[in-house]
Amino acid sequence: MRSSAIMPGVSLKMVAIILMISGSANAQTATITESPTSSTAADITITGIIINPLGSTTATSTTEALLFYPFGTAFGDTKNNVCDDGSSPAIRLQSPFTFFGHTYSQIYVNNNGHLTFDRPWYGYTPYQFPAHGVRDIIAPFWTDIDTTLNGVISYNQYSNGSVLSQATQDINQYFPGLNFTASWVFVATWDKVVYYNNPSQSSFQVVLVSGGNSSFILMNYGVIAPTVLKVEAGYDTVNSTDYFLIPRSNDTSFISNLSNSSNVNVPGRWAFKVTGGPRNFFSQASQLPVFYPFGLGAGDTSNGPSDDGSSSAIGLQSLFSFFGRTYSRLFVNNNGYLTFDQAMSNWVPVRFVANSGRDVIAPLWTDIDNRANGVISYNQYSNGSVLSQATRDINQYFPGVNFNASWVFVATWDKVAYYSYSGTETSFQVVLISGGNFSFVLMNYGDVAPTNLRAEAGYDTNFTDYFVILWSENKFTIQSLTYLSNVNVPGRWAFLVNQPSDAITRDDVLAVRLKVLTGSNLTDTNNQKIFLQQFQEALRKKGVPSTVRIKLSRVQNKRP
Repeated sequence: MRSSAIMPGVSLKMVAIILMISGSANAQTATITESPTSSTAADITITGIIINPLGSTTATSTTEALLFYPFGTAFGDTKNNVCDDGSSPAIRLQSPFTFFGHTYSQIYVNNNGHLTFDRPWYGYTPYQFPAHGVRDIIAPFWTDIDTTLNGVISYNQYSNGSVLSQATQDINQYFPGLNFTASWVFVATWDKVVYYNNPSQSSFQVVLVSGGNSSFILMNYGVIAPTVLKVEAGYDTVNSTDYFLIPRSNDTSFISNLSNSSNVNVPGRWAFKVTGGPRNFFSQASQLPVFYPFGLGAGDTSNGPSDDGSSSAIGLQSLFSFFGRTYSRLFVNNNGYLTFDQAMSNWVPVRFVANSGRDVIAPLWTDIDNRANGVISYNQYSNGSVLSQATRDINQYFPGVNFNASWVFVATWDKVAYYSYSGTETSFQVVLISGGNFSFVLMNYGDVAPTNLRAEAGYDTNFTDYFVILWSENKFTIQSLTYLSNVNVPGRWAFLVNQPSDAITRDDVLAVRLKVLTGSNLTDTNNQKIFLQQFQEALRKKGVPSTVRIKLSRVQNKRP
């Protein structure tokens, strides 16, 4: 997932970028800053950026310090033995933990990145969830891990103190309205562990939290090294009555991005309520009121029932700016996307970035056929309650903008079917919002049916900017759209899209603090250029605009 759009929750301010670099031979400290302005120091920190400059194989991010719960011998952790494919002994829990209706008094921390309750588990090759198996398993990062080469696996549990306060605060933030108080926390951490026959280091953590009648899981990700081994992150239950696979966590080309991914708008963290009730997370999320008004009752215009059809050109009541290009019309294409230049009938999505020269907004691009069931409709508003709703939403997701919506366009695919699957129903929506000099896009998801068809959600532009929420060729992965979010509202994604990344002003800069281990000589001009290029690309993968102009202002040699 890559974006050069400004992401929600980001205030537009000038801040400094500081890098602390150390190495085994010639350790240096480099400070990278913007030219000084009257703006104050950084009050925003983006963590989890992973840099391996100039061929370095080891990096330590501040993610662990800011995102991870306390761990290590300094906090009283018990360590697993150093071995390949090992496990802890049975750990007696100070408080019973309920996992989807099953209550446990013991747990095992298995070296290969998972927890089990019934017995230790040495499996190093993950099977894809749902497995419909005989075991409850929690797998923050299941793969072949070998601590004989490097790394520590440790665990601890708490029934009082600051860790419980931290858990209470986190759970109430991610699950508002529960009035939750943590009474017990279990933390298992894989710190700088390496894969079998691979020296690259990865760090991740799983946190079990309980209190009253509620149970939760947090999965935290620091640096995750690339690997060709099979991988998986999520959880599964006996007979798979409940399961969750973090999208694309079984894709080796994606796993390094786990430190940037989230379902609670905290990069590197995933949170789940696991108390009980088959498929309860799906049913709760699908009924959240994320959709804007739609349908005949809202005055919508409907596309005709057809396979691979489209609306006619829709004249917009207000101009809409999309990454520097301004449009006065658009097309609602039946196969789940909007275009501005012409109608399109393509039913197979082109993976972003497509470099097609066309601007596309695709809440769910796949092969949709509304001849059997479903309605595709659209409407636009220049006054009334919909504008008030849009104003509230944007100011919540983008604080400090002081935004007032003057125009809203809503396109909805309601209970549509996939091609040749006339019995399925999928609902989603895209909302375009403009006001003043700002333009935004919301993507809303209701119930999304499984399909083996290729599907994509996100947007692409005329060679400048793009964002991928999901790319799927897996029957079940697509269902995750129902509860994923970048604004902590399950089923909703929000983006600021009014100007291209190369047109954002100098004040739109974000702060990053991190440490990078390298033995390279950063006094060398060519090495500096390579380092800055890689750091810039890491920022772009994080969602920071390319206009975060970086320069190396000082290099100080330090002894290791």
